[in-house]
Amino acid sequence: MATKHKLQYVWLDGNEPMQTLRCKTRIEEDFSGKLEDCPMWSFDGSSTNQASGGASDCLLKPVMIVPDPQRKNGFVVLTEVLNADGTPHPTNARATIQDEDQDFWFGFEQEYFLWDPETDRPLGFPADGSDPAPQGPYYCSVGAKRAYGREIIEEHLDVCLDAGLTVEGINAEVAPGQWEFQTFAKGAKEAGDQIWLGRFFLERVAEQYGIAIEYHCKPVKGDWNGSGMHANFSNSFLRNSGKKEDYEKVCEAFRPLTAEHIAVYGHDNHLRLTGLHETQSIDEFSFGISDRGASIRIPVATVERGWKGWLEDRRPNSAADPYKVAARIVETVKPVS
Repeated sequence: MATKHKLQYVWLDGNEPMQTLRCKTRIEEDFSGKLEDCPMWSFDGSSTNQASGGASDCLLKPVMIVPDPQRKNGFVVLTEVLNADGTPHPTNARATIQDEDQDFWFGFEQEYFLWDPETDRPLGFPADGSDPAPQGPYYCSVGAKRAYGREIIEEHLDVCLDAGLTVEGINAEVAPGQWEFQTFAKGAKEAGDQIWLGRFFLERVAEQYGIAIEYHCKPVKGDWNGSGMHANFSNSFLRNSGKKEDYEKVCEAFRPLTAEHIAVYGHDNHLRLTGLHETQSIDEFSFGISDRGASIRIPVATVERGWKGWLEDRRPNSAADPYKVAARIVETVKPVS
């Protein structure tokens, strides 16, 4: 008897200011589990802000497949959206990345809030609308009075690992209900794939608990850190340089392009990049060794390795599209390296 497999196709819609994830499932008999055997599929783009009703077909091009730990005989298929003629759809930022040799390596640090739909506040914030104790005890915390929603983030971690994603770690962040997971990949497109699939599994795990995921960079006003998606990056030039001057040259290449980077680093970033809470002001640019208040941080590990390592752009926020962030960083760094 043939085995029926569930292939859940995942794509990014045309929602603004942050694209959201969409998915639907097709059944394939005796499926090999290989990407090359995933058929192209289509969907109604008029229902996702990606087409008009009179010409609604958009195509789904499979680009990555992973086992689905939450479904028997299941796979998750990440796709790019194409127009009906096979060209990249305007919402397809993955197709704009110029890193075919996979020389760029990225490690993204995805922060987010677990959000209680009943209180419309972060998990762990009092339901009566009062403020919790100030930030300080929540970062990397343990205990029921400080760490809220651990069962969700632990299950998410297990699901990601079982799916084969390159998750590097997790930790509680500085506000109640605020968490982070980190991914790494060799190749800018692959790095974006990892974050988007990590977000997909996070949404699906939290859904089971009746909890939403809030990616807005500053969902809670007041003296609370915002949420970022710090981009750690390197290419062969940075990994093998050995010269402080080379790192300064790369960092300086970002300075005249500040506006271009901010434009793709996530909406409402002015609420987060204030010069406070471990950020540089949105209208300024700086870099420094071990400086979490700089636009770009030069990690101590890079210096200790004889200026052979990576840089961290701290400006991308939690709602940024990792494809757009990676594409912009590659475009800035390539000409000077």
